[in-house]
Amino acid sequence: MAFVARAATTSDAFNAVAEPRRREILELLAVAELPVGELVMKLGIEQPSVSKHLKVLRHVGLVRVRRKGRHMMYRTNADGIRPLYEWTKTFERLWAHQLQGVKQRAEEKASQVESDKLGGCKESFKEEV
Repeated sequence: MAFVARAATTSDAFNAVAEPRRREILELLAVAELPVGELVMKLGIEQPSVSKHLKVLRHVGLVRVRRKGRHMMYRTNADGIRPLYEWTKTFERLWAHQLQGVKQRAEEKASQVESDKLGGCKESFKEEV
């Protein structure tokens, strides 16, 4: 069996977000700019691990950092995330098609339930008359 080496996590944004913790960090930073200490508390992992993940995310351009007093503040970089978005957008038509099918089945089911209710009401009305 041939061994295929995996690309380094710092080679591009796609390899960087392959790691679940980095995706968690991006989700947190998408909501607000945060210092490392707050990310550590929210993630429940050690500070060195968070710092290593942030370093990778910075290296591939997904995260930006700025100094605010004694703190380093991290935030997502929209320009860096754009290639990820563009790639996933390729599959949007598939999701839209699936969602349309779910919507159609739900509407058919709701229509059937409503029809059954009305049918039951007609039967009750007939019995009373």
